[in-house]
Amino acid sequence: MIAAKAYAAVQSAAGSNMAGAAAQASGPDFGQMVSQVVSQTVGASRNAEAQMTAQVQGKANLVDVVTAISSAQTSLTTMMAIRDQMISSYQQIMNMQI
Repeated sequence: MIAAKAYAAVQSAAGSNMAGAAAQASGPDFGQMVSQVVSQTVGASRNAEAQMTAQVQGKANLVDVVTAISSAQTSLTTMMAIRDQMISSYQQIMNMQI
């Protein structure tokens, strides 16, 4: 779910950048987008931890805990895939002949 939100945010930012590219090059840069995705992933992990703590205390439903853990796992998997692609892209750029 968080990965879908991050993807939608990137798409909307890219769409607005394309529309206003002739007038001005503004919007978040790549580093800001990556930082935003990382912070969303951390937020999902913290939410999952909070849900687990609440379940142990008897204050949360098991379905909510499982959903939060699944969301955190999906976010982390997505972030790891993005990291792997970034590393691969960097290595390809470094191997280019000039």
